[in-house]
Amino acid sequence: MPSRFHRRQYPARPPSVSTVLAFDCAVSGQGVAILRDGVSLVSLLEEGREQAARLLPTIAAALDRAGVARRQLELIAVTTGPGSFTGVRVGLSAARGLSVGLGIPLAGIPTTTVLRAQAPATDRLVVAAVDTKLGDWFCAIGEEPAPFATTAADLAVRLAGHACVIVGKDVGPLVRSLLAAGLDAVAHEGPPDPVVLGGLAERAGVDAWRDRNRQEGLPRPLYLRGVNITLPDGARRTVE
Repeated sequence: MPSRFHRRQYPARPPSVSTVLAFDCAVSGQGVAILRDGVSLVSLLEEGREQAARLLPTIAAALDRAGVARRQLELIAVTTGPGSFTGVRVGLSAARGLSVGLGIPLAGIPTTTVLRAQAPATDRLVVAAVDTKLGDWFCAIGEEPAPFATTAADLAVRLAGHACVIVGKDVGPLVRSLLAAGLDAVAHEGPPDPVVLGGLAERAGVDAWRDRNRQEGLPRPLYLRGVNITLPDGARRTVE
């Protein structure tokens, strides 16, 4: 973190206030938010890759803009996947390092849980979807806890007879496939919102996450398949 955080003086925080750093880089680009008692102080969304180089400077900028010192944080929240193999690893590695370094608990929340939570109020069945970029999707339906990998055709079979809203980034192609299969489907576009992520983590409570970290260890990545790599000859394969 930049040294300016050692020089700048911040006002004391009332002891009853909960301050959360939440960030996601599991899907595409990255999002960083600072919340205090459930209210967003700052939210930064960026497109593009190279999260490994950009994430920590963005976190530093968010803290600076919010007027929050690192030692004032009480909880860190991060998406655990499913999503981009590299993005999930970058986010969790940074979150684990900050959690250990600052001595505060870490909340790990599945990407699909965050997406479902940011769906609009609706009578439709909510489906969270993450494009794998490999011709299928990571999805979670309604309140089912476990996400799964599925093709658009197989998802259409699962959703038969249900009006649904598909929540996620760039879900237009999936919605068009479902419409072509005769389903009543609409899109709610957007990446995982770090403000929603932070709110979900804070709702459970700082002490609950501290106990969970103590009992289960720090959160681990949620992978639904092995990493897809490109070989020197240009062929692609999945490594478990």
